Amino acid sequence: MQIYRRLTAIKAISFDLDDTLYNNRPVMLAIEKKMVNYFTERFATLLPNFTPEAKQIFNWRFWAPYRQQAIRIQPELTHDVVKIRYETYRLGLLAFNLSAEASEQEAQAGLDYFISLRSDFTVPKTSHELLASLAKKFPLVAISNGNVDTKTLGIDHYFQHIYHAGFQPIDSYNKSEYLLKQKPAVDMFTLVCAQLAIPSKQLLHVGDCGFADILGALNAGCQTAWLPQYGVGKKLQQIPHIELTQVSDLSQLLPIKS
Repeated sequence: MQIYRRLTAIKAISFDLDDTLYNNRPVMLAIEKKMVNYFTERFATLLPNFTPEAKQIFNWRFWAPYRQQAIRIQPELTHDVVKIRYETYRLGLLAFNLSAEASEQEAQAGLDYFISLRSDFTVPKTSHELLASLAKKFPLVAISNGNVDTKTLGIDHYFQHIYHAGFQPIDSYNKSEYLLKQKPAVDMFTLVCAQLAIPSKQLLHVGDCGFADILGALNAGCQTAWLPQYGVGKKLQQIPHIELTQVSDLSQLLPIKS
C-alpha cells in the first residue's frame, strides 16, 4: 500500500465492482466470443437469404455504428449500459429489414442472453473474506457503471446499498424514471452519502479507474483508494489518497474508524 494523502476518519466504504473485486477482462472477452456465435446463429435463422460480407463477424465493430446511432437519438443512453445495448441490437436488426416487433423481441433476447453470461463467474475468495470482515465494522456500498448482478455473484449481502448507473424507476405505475449518471459524475457518490447520512469526506471509495473512480470520488469530496491491480482502468487524473497493491490491503484500514 502506498499512501499519498493523509486519511481522516472513515465512516463507510464504497466499492467499484468490475476489475476491483475481481478481474473482469477475461469474463468480457469470453462473453464477446459467445455473443458473436449467438448472433451468427440468430442472423442465419432470421435472415436465411442474408449473405454476410467476407469475414463478417458480429462483434463490437459490427454493432458500433448502431450504438452511435442510438446515442445520437438519445445521448443519455451513454449512462445506461443495459438500455444502450438493447437499443444497439434493436437498431442493428432493424437495419437488416426485420420488422419492428421482431427487432424488439430479438434485441431483448440478445440482451437477456448477455446478462445471463455477465454474472456467470466466481468472485475470488479473498474478496469475499475482505467484504465479510469490513462489513462487520463499516457500512459497505457498491457503486458501478456496469450491470453485473451482485446477487448472482453471491456478494450482495455484504452491501447496504448497491448502485448501478443508468435510468432508475421512480414510479412503476407511471413508468417514471430519473438518471444516475456514470462515474466520474458525482451522482452516485452524492446519493450514497445522503442515504448513509454522512459527509462525503467520510466515505472511502475503492476502484480501479483513475478517471471514473478516483477523479469522480475526489470531485464528490470523498477519500479514495486506487487499485490498478488488473491494469485495465484509465490513468490517474488526480492523486488518490492511497494506492493498493491488492484489494485485501484494505484490511489495514480497519482501525481508522472512529
